[in-house]
Amino acid sequence: MGLHFLAMHRFYLPPEFCAEPMLALDARESHHAVNVLRVRKGERVAVMDGAGHEFLCSVHAAHRKEVLVCIEETRSFAAPPFSMTLVQAIPKGKLMESIIQKSVELGATRVQPLLSERVATHLDEDGAEHKADKWWLTAVEAIKQCGQPWLPSVQIPRTLDQCLSALEKPELALVGALQGDARHPREYFSQFRAQHQRNPRSIALWIGPEGDFSSHEMDVICASGALPMTLGPLVLRCETAALYALSVTGYELR
Repeated sequence: MGLHFLAMHRFYLPPEFCAEPMLALDARESHHAVNVLRVRKGERVAVMDGAGHEFLCSVHAAHRKEVLVCIEETRSFAAPPFSMTLVQAIPKGKLMESIIQKSVELGATRVQPLLSERVATHLDEDGAEHKADKWWLTAVEAIKQCGQPWLPSVQIPRTLDQCLSALEKPELALVGALQGDARHPREYFSQFRAQHQRNPRSIALWIGPEGDFSSHEMDVICASGALPMTLGPLVLRCETAALYALSVTGYELR
């Protein structure tokens, strides 16, 4: 990728709106383009659809409520050969937004926020949808910032039982654990490769909240097939644990 392409402003437009040679940014992206970034007619920009395509465009018209761009070049990126799901217990405060942002940068395919016992977050259906929408926007901003061509799926917050019902069973599931029998993730990947002669195609990473999962939650997660992994000798903050697990997994799979 050339430096001229990296320096361009990036915008997001869902795939269903990227079928024509002239693209119309939505109101939110148009407002950001005109009022924040000050793009002008003739400027070159990039539009991402989050489904493996990036469009090199020139601005045809720049209005406050609608920016029109003409596609000049299309770049396509192959889908990753694996899916990586982060099941993250929702931490206190706004840490979840940071975790989602970094998950995008580290190649997560899906983020499943988990309502855990030790961080009491009570959400009704509307509240869960609102949280998911907000976190999805965080993921959109992250792909624009880092150039990730694939937009992860950000699920609504779910309880442990709901998560286990909603998630497809992965080929390899790991859970961050402080218990003595936890092993380094590399050992599990080596074991899987020895048995199957390939890397796993689907991985789930379970990361607990402040104070870790309760013993009951850990029992249920492990009973579902997740293997306890150590994240080193130190007790990591939950956001650090998530980044560590995603980084190690990405390294093993790439």
